[in-house]
Amino acid sequence: MEENMKKISRGMGIRMGLVMSFFLSLTGTLTSGHFTFPGFIISFIVSAIVSILIGFFIPIAKVTVTASEKLGLKRGSLTEKLFMSLISNIIYTPLMTFIMICLAYRIVMIQSGGRAPVSIMGMYLPSLVICFVVGYVLIFIFTPIFMGQLMKKYGPQAKGAPNEHHPGSN
Repeated sequence: MEENMKKISRGMGIRMGLVMSFFLSLTGTLTSGHFTFPGFIISFIVSAIVSILIGFFIPIAKVTVTASEKLGLKRGSLTEKLFMSLISNIIYTPLMTFIMICLAYRIVMIQSGGRAPVSIMGMYLPSLVICFVVGYVLIFIFTPIFMGQLMKKYGPQAKGAPNEHHPGSN
């Protein structure tokens, strides 16, 4: 059972990392006013690596479940899902956005010979607001979809998993 929970956690980290990276990279490059396909691809790859690492090293599910339990939120309720999405978004989005803005800032400075009239914070804050909203919606929509898929594959009712009613049976 512990091994299956690790598989579910890793699966969620990879799936959410790729979805978040794709849509936040797309959002960031489109809202920058300088969309290029190579820029989007670089942004996506770097973002995917960062977000998957976040998913592997930060126990998002454990953090969100513990926080919702401490607030006494009813398991499976809309309020719990909204709150858990918010906590997950607070963990992922600011860090991912900051890293992506640092990358974009560096590229702008290289292309301008260091003379572009932009600041990291001037780029980061508006982008963070937009990406925070987009990230929240993505997490709220995709977390239950991916969790359902992974529970079917690795959960207690998965084919080949031991049956709770008949210990030791496959």
